[in-house]
Amino acid sequence: MQAALCFAYFAVLLLLAMYGLHRSHLVLTCLRLQKKLKQLRDGVPAVEMDADPESLPKVTIQLPLYNEATVVARLLEATAKMAYPRSKLEIQVLDDSTDESRQMARAKVQHLRRESPALPEGTRADWAGELDIAYVHRVDRTGYKAGALDAGLAVAKGELIAIFDADFIPGDRFLLQLVPHFTRDPKVGMVQARWGHMNREMSLLTRVQALMLDGHHLVENRARAAAGWLFNFSGTGGMWRKEAIQTSGGWQHDTLTEDLDLSYRAQLAGWKFVYREDVVTPAELPEDVSAFRAQQYRWAKGTVQTARKLMKRVMTSDLTLTQRVEAFFHMTPHFAYPLMVILSVLLLPALILMPATNPRTMLLIDLPLCIGTTGSLSAFYAMAESAQGRRRLSALKTLPALLALGAGLAPHLTKAVGEGLRSMAGEFIRTPKHGSNHSHRYRARAEMPTTEIGLALVSFASVVASIETGHWFATPFAMLFTFGYGYVASLVASEQLARRRAARLAPAPSSEGDSLAPAAPAASEELAA
Repeated sequence: MQAALCFAYFAVLLLLAMYGLHRSHLVLTCLRLQKKLKQLRDGVPAVEMDADPESLPKVTIQLPLYNEATVVARLLEATAKMAYPRSKLEIQVLDDSTDESRQMARAKVQHLRRESPALPEGTRADWAGELDIAYVHRVDRTGYKAGALDAGLAVAKGELIAIFDADFIPGDRFLLQLVPHFTRDPKVGMVQARWGHMNREMSLLTRVQALMLDGHHLVENRARAAAGWLFNFSGTGGMWRKEAIQTSGGWQHDTLTEDLDLSYRAQLAGWKFVYREDVVTPAELPEDVSAFRAQQYRWAKGTVQTARKLMKRVMTSDLTLTQRVEAFFHMTPHFAYPLMVILSVLLLPALILMPATNPRTMLLIDLPLCIGTTGSLSAFYAMAESAQGRRRLSALKTLPALLALGAGLAPHLTKAVGEGLRSMAGEFIRTPKHGSNHSHRYRARAEMPTTEIGLALVSFASVVASIETGHWFATPFAMLFTFGYGYVASLVASEQLARRRAARLAPAPSSEGDSLAPAAPAASEELAA
C-alpha cells in the first residue's frame, strides 16, 4: 500500500510539473524570438485618418448582448465613436436579453441613429455620415452567443467582422490598427488584440485575475504567434475575415468555447492568425468570486469539449510535431485541476505513511519538483508583467494569492472537466457585469462550498502532519491548499449569504410597472434585489 501510495503521489506531482515546465517553455520561446515579437508588436502601418473611404473594406461590428443593463450604454457609445468611414461601417447589436436591457439597447440604438456622434478629430470630411446601426433581438437563445453571432453573420454587410463583448470599451482607433493586416495579406483570417483591465486595482481578486489574463495574452499568445503555433481568438476584442468564418464551418454551438473551436478549425483550414499585443481594449473583470468561478467553469468545460471534438483531427493533421505538441497543451490545461485535487487528498496519507526524507533526498527530489511547479510560474507571470512595462516584483507579490486561488478553484473546475468529458454543449452562463458604478444589478448564483470546506480541513490536517513528521518541503504546499480552499469557500459563502439576505429583505414587486416586464432570469443567475 505504501508503494502504491508513493507511486500515485509522485505520478500526480510529475504530471503537474509537466504543465509547469510547459510554461517555462513558453517563456523561453518568448526570449528566443525577441526579434519576431518586435515585428509583431510594431504591426503594420495603421489606416491614415485621411484615407479615401473607397479604398477601405466594409467592416461589421458585432455586439452580442444578454441582460447587460449595467454596461450596454457604455458599450454602444464607445463603439459609435470608432474612427472609420461611416459609409464602410455597420454595427449589429445582437441582443438576446430577457430583461429591461432590451428597451435600453433599442432606445440607445435609435438615439445613435438619429444623432450619430462626431468622429475623432482629424478624420476626412467624407468619413462622416449617418451611423448604420441595427438592433437585432432573437426570440430564443438557440446556440447562445455562437447562435447570435451566426444569425448576425448571415445578414452582415462587412467583409471583416469585429466582435466585442458587453464589458469591453473599444478604442476609437481599433479598426484603423487591425484592418491593414487583412488588406495586406489575403490569407489572414483573424487578428486578436490584447485585453486590458479597467478595474485591475479594485481588490486582490481582480489583481489576481488581471495577472492570470496577462499571462495568457503576454506570454502564451505572444509565444504561439511568434513561433507559428496555433492560438485562439479570445471571443472578443478581435477581428475576423468573414470568408474565414464561413469556409471553416461557421460558428458552431456544440461546445461552450465557440471561439476556441472556430479558431482551430480556421487554422487547420489554412488561415493565418495575427496577435497584436500593442492594441489594447480595456474590459471589466468579475468583482465577485461567484461570478469569476462561473466564468472559469464555462471556459474549463468548453475547452475540454473542444479537445474532445478536435484533438484527434489536430493530432492526425499535417501540422508539424511542435505545433501538435503545443496544441495538446493548449487544449488540456484544465486537467491540472483534478490533479491538484487528487494531490491535496493524497498528501495527508503520504505524510503519515511515508518516512520523512533526509536532507540529501530533499535536495535531489523534493526541491527540483518544487522549483519545477512553482519556479516556472514565477518566470511566466514575471514576464507577463515586464512585457507591459510593469515591475516583475508585483507579479511575485501577487503569485501566492494566484496559486491559492487556483487551488481554491480546483474542486469547482474539476467538476467542469468532468462535465466536459461527459457531454457536449450545455447552457452558456454569461458573466455578470457591474459597470462603472459597480452595480450589483446582476449576481451569479452558486451552491454553498461544502467540498471546498472539507478539503480545507483535510489540508489543514496535512499542515499539522507535515510538521509532526518532518516533511518540511510539504508544509508550504499544504498551507497553500488550506488557504486556497478556505479563501474561496469563505468568499463564496459570504456572497451567497448576502444575496439570500438581500432577497429576503427585498420589497414585494409592485403590481404596476412597465408594459413589458422582464422575464425570469436563468437558473444559474438571478437579478439582484
